[in-house]
Amino acid sequence: QVQLVESGGGLVRPGGSLKLSCAASGRTFSSDTMAWFRQAPGKEREFVAAATWSGDSTYSGYYGDSVKGRFTIFRDNAKNAVYLQMNSLNPEDTAVYYCAGEVLRGSTYYTGGYAYWGQGTQVTVSS
Repeated sequence: QVQLVESGGGLVRPGGSLKLSCAASGRTFSSDTMAWFRQAPGKEREFVAAATWSGDSTYSGYYGDSVKGRFTIFRDNAKNAVYLQMNSLNPEDTAVYYCAGEVLRGSTYYTGGYAYWGQGTQVTVSS
């Protein structure tokens, strides 16, 4: 059974940082796209970041416009994990953050195209 388990969420003050982790089990994702999405209350799930395999054990990072320059996605294939380093957080970043793996259809940015999803971890940015 394939599982993605997120961790690292919590309450942080504006301007602070958090690092989210997503541990995969049941299969490896080394040559697949892994991504982060988020969903705020009353809003649709939106793309945050993705790391796509470029060959030769390298990955390309893609980011949503609202997080560019503040968030960084990176992977550790030895641990079968993907991470999201979030800096300069603001209240608009408050959401449940989801890890996703393997694009079956559509683009990297397409919420409905991923084969596997985690249960999510809450991030709250508030003073």
